Amino acid sequence: MIRLSYIVLPRLTTFESPARFKRVLTFLRECGYQGVELNITDPLGIEPGLLEEMIGEAGLVIPSFLTGEAYADGFCLSSPDASVRKRTVERLIGYLPVSARFHAVIVVGLLQGLRRDEPDANVANQHIVDGLKQVAEAAGAKGVELVIEPVNHLQVGFNNTVAEVKSLIEAIGSPAVHPMVDTIHLNIEERSLTQPILDCGPALRHVHLCESNGGVFGTGHIDFTAVGRALNQIRYNRFASVKVYRQSDFQVAACESIEHLRRVGFGD
Repeated sequence: MIRLSYIVLPRLTTFESPARFKRVLTFLRECGYQGVELNITDPLGIEPGLLEEMIGEAGLVIPSFLTGEAYADGFCLSSPDASVRKRTVERLIGYLPVSARFHAVIVVGLLQGLRRDEPDANVANQHIVDGLKQVAEAAGAKGVELVIEPVNHLQVGFNNTVAEVKSLIEAIGSPAVHPMVDTIHLNIEERSLTQPILDCGPALRHVHLCESNGGVFGTGHIDFTAVGRALNQIRYNRFASVKVYRQSDFQVAACESIEHLRRVGFGD
C-alpha cells in the first residue's frame, strides 16, 4: 500500500517556535497524510529528540530528508574545488545519525551541482561518484539508504533521467544507494511518465508527486492515476511525498492535493 507524506519546504530554522511547527504536523495528519518530508540542515532547527516527540504525537513518520538546502550554503558534490567536495561529503555523512534515528532515507538531488559548477559532465560525474561512494559506505554502516533524484536539466546539471541515475548508482556500486522518481521531472525529461517507474522496479525507494505546474494537484496535467497504477505494478509499498511549491498557501495545497489524489484513485 502506498502511503502519502507531505513535503514541508521551509527549513525548520524558519519556524518561529516548535509549537508552530507542531500545528503544521497536526494539520497534515488531519488532512490524511501519514508522513512528512523535511529539509535536513545543520543546525536542524529543532532538537532531534523534541522533533521525534512531536512527530510521534502527531501520528506521523518522517520517511525522508531532503539535502538540497545545503547547496545554497556552498556545498556541491561536483565542485572543481576539492575542499568544497570534501566538506559536502562530510556534511552528508553528518546527516546520517538524524536520518538513522527516524529510519528515513536521504534524498540527493541538487547537491550534485549545476553545469556552471563543473562544465565537463564526465569530470562532474566522477566527482559525484567519488563523493557518494564515501557517503554510501558510512550510510551502509548505519543502516541508512540514499536515494538519487533525477532532477530536470533546468535545476540540476547532471543525471537528469532515471537511466542516467541508474548508471550513476551502478558506478557507485553500493547496496545503500537507490533510485527515486519525481513526477514533475519525469514530465520534463522522460518520454513516458510511467516507463521509468517500471524500469526502476523493486529498486525504487522513494517517490515525489508534483503537478506539472508545481501547483495544487489537479491544476496541471500529470496523470496521477497512471502513476499510481505503475507503482502498484512494481508493488511499491513505501511513501510518496506530495510537493507543492507554487500558486497556493500551505493549507490549501496540502488538503486539495490529497483530495485530488483520492478522487483520481491514486494507489487504488
